[in-house]
Amino acid sequence: VRNRWKRILEDLGFQKEADSLLSVTKLSTISDSKNTRKAREILLKLAEETNIFPTAWELSERYLFVVDRLIALDAAEEFFKIASRTYPKKPGAPCLADGQKGLHYLPFPSP
Repeated sequence: VRNRWKRILEDLGFQKEADSLLSVTKLSTISDSKNTRKAREILLKLAEETNIFPTAWELSERYLFVVDRLIALDAAEEFFKIASRTYPKKPGAPCLADGQKGLHYLPFPSP
């Protein structure tokens, strides 16, 4: 999944920043609490309308932080457009990144 996100970030022009945008640690914070709801909505939209996440995955809080960063950079909508084109939702077709089995992550907390 990380490679999929990195590829889209690079397509958006964040070649040098892609790794740092995807880096989330215990010290990571949401840039603006007003963006939390929007970040959650975009993340759910990505999960529901694209195959950027393999079918077996549960959403990870990690990607909530990444989407928040994209909102701060005014790049979240463009990220979604590229994800929709690159990883379109295909009904009934499971999508597993790089042939790996799906991994499970803890779901992100609700507001």
